[in-house]
Amino acid sequence: MITYEYPLSERVRTLLRLEDLFDKITHFASAEGPLEHHVALVTLFEILEVAGRAELKFDLVQELERQRQILLSFRNNPEISEDALSGALYEIEQASSLLLAMHGKIGHYLRENEWLMTIKNRAAIPGGVCEFDLPGYHYWRHRDPALRQQDIRGWIAPMLPIRDGLAIVLRLLRASGRTEQKTAQRGAFQLMLSGRSAQLIRLKTSQGEPCLPEISAGKFAINIRFLRPDMDQRPRQIDSTVDFELTLCNL
Repeated sequence: MITYEYPLSERVRTLLRLEDLFDKITHFASAEGPLEHHVALVTLFEILEVAGRAELKFDLVQELERQRQILLSFRNNPEISEDALSGALYEIEQASSLLLAMHGKIGHYLRENEWLMTIKNRAAIPGGVCEFDLPGYHYWRHRDPALRQQDIRGWIAPMLPIRDGLAIVLRLLRASGRTEQKTAQRGAFQLMLSGRSAQLIRLKTSQGEPCLPEISAGKFAINIRFLRPDMDQRPRQIDSTVDFELTLCNL
């Protein structure tokens, strides 16, 4: 199955972008090649830009506290495992404490590093990080891989509370919905919300199904068109029936 996610708020959109970027930097930083470490560094700069919203940390702390209060209401419920509940509460409390311990603007220490900011500015120029432009960076990319990995881990470590906090929020959000089997006739589907609300739409199609969803949502309805993938021209709506799974997620 292929899962497509469509955020219905700017906050969830930001969290999904950061999740993707943290996954990428973890992948590329664990490699040993200088090209992979260059991608990791560029990804670090992207995290810096996306996470630079002043209210991000506050939003995460606020949402984690709200979820903590909800979980506390399940205390002494015979249908809820006390061990699982205690574990979830501990995870949320730890994430909140680490977020609250972060001081200053997110990534301020990176912005104060002149060497990194020079690379960031040059990386925005096509081919701008060649050895004749940045000999210091060229030297760094030829250092021992373990030393480069150590540098990258040191640069990303202060922002890991953001990663851990958003991971909890997104996990709870994704688990909040009930999956339903739906069918799009002639490649089109509409769902009237009838007062329901959602922060995230999750849609799954068969991996062998040659189609991709185009999702739009408003206050009253969700509209989905299934398009034929085409790498040479604009995709067009298919005219066949498509079976898919739909989940509306809301915290």
